[in-house]
Amino acid sequence: LKILIFTAMSYSKIIAEIKSKKAQPVYFLHGEEPYFIDQITDAAENVLAEHEKAFNQTILYGKDVPDFKMVVDVARRFPMGAEKQVLIIKEAQAMKSLKDLETYVQNPMPSTLLVIAHKYKKLDARTKFAKTLKANAVLFESKKLYDDKIPAWVSNYLMDKGYRLKPKAGALIAEYLGSDISKITNELDKLTINLPRGIEINEDHVQDNIGISKDYNVFELQNALGKRDVVKCNRIVNYFISNPKSNPLVMVLGSLYNYFNKVYITKSMPSASDDVIAKAIGLRSSWFLKDYKLAAKKYSLSHLKQIFGVLKAYDLRSKGLNNRNINHEGLLKEMIYQILHEQVKA
Repeated sequence: LKILIFTAMSYSKIIAEIKSKKAQPVYFLHGEEPYFIDQITDAAENVLAEHEKAFNQTILYGKDVPDFKMVVDVARRFPMGAEKQVLIIKEAQAMKSLKDLETYVQNPMPSTLLVIAHKYKKLDARTKFAKTLKANAVLFESKKLYDDKIPAWVSNYLMDKGYRLKPKAGALIAEYLGSDISKITNELDKLTINLPRGIEINEDHVQDNIGISKDYNVFELQNALGKRDVVKCNRIVNYFISNPKSNPLVMVLGSLYNYFNKVYITKSMPSASDDVIAKAIGLRSSWFLKDYKLAAKKYSLSHLKQIFGVLKAYDLRSKGLNNRNINHEGLLKEMIYQILHEQVKA
């Protein structure tokens, strides 16, 4: 039996295939992003009807598998009272004899659906086992999403659920929830429970349902810094200090580094078109570019370079290096002051 190769198949297409009667005998899931692997594995766990699972579904954990022969023995059994049996190996990265499944992968049991979940790390593509998987199984790499890809992913996720998303709302979600897909989907699911299907989700919906303060958030801090609005910056910083758990320094540092990096790139491309600049800084469209262009007018290149130095210094101080026993709240206040005020060299 020759198994088709789907190296670039999206996780949603794999889920649809597993749920259908066209599922392939072997799926090997690997990569650094656990969310997509978990979604595919959950789909495999629900392929069989409840009354079929007792005799036809086996879930093993890599660290508990003494030998690959145990897996092969289970995989080569015939299903009882069902068209297929399902065998799932979770945490397969901990299975010492994993590569010895190569012979089974070359000639799998057609009536067995074998799903191997190899989480948190990539399979070494240079190995013989990896090459066998590429030739004979569905090999899916679950990649971490880059920060600039999160808004588009969020938009697609909501579109599948019957919602549209305003660009600014997508940026706000990405800014506050980061790149943890499990956390993002959990918040999006809570958001959609409270909103009717078919509407366009805007920033007010996000702020009201995801617990982001409408006026005091990192997104607004970036805008205030971009305009060099000292009063608004201080107001937001004071709110952050009063609510440290909602706005930890490490999150603020990461967000501001990404923001000023985009401002720096924008400043460095004065003659480029808006579309070219938007692509260079990872924006889906030039709609957001006006904010970065405004900030680029407010800061000189030398000031922006100093800001990167400030962010690096305060990142180190937040980790206890060169710190004069000042807490994170004090460090935040100092850092924002130094960002706003360019240091004149003698």
